[in-house]
Amino acid sequence: MNIVIPDEILQASQLTPNEFQQEIALLLFQAGRLTLGYASQLANLPLTEFRQLLKQRSIPLYTYDVEDFELDLENLRALGRL
Repeated sequence: MNIVIPDEILQASQLTPNEFQQEIALLLFQAGRLTLGYASQLANLPLTEFRQLLKQRSIPLYTYDVEDFELDLENLRALGRL
């Protein structure tokens, strides 16, 4: 699938086509819509470079929310470790 971004929008963003694509990849990864691997592919960057870009933008590789914490507590209780 190809997506066409009108030149007017690209110019308004003040980004190169590659930068625009990387921004989309970053946003989709941060929103949890793409995995790290797919986001790096969309950004047209090797995985190591995409990780570096995430680090520069202070975007975490992994999210650990309250639900994850509660699940961990539940598992630890089931294992008798709490």
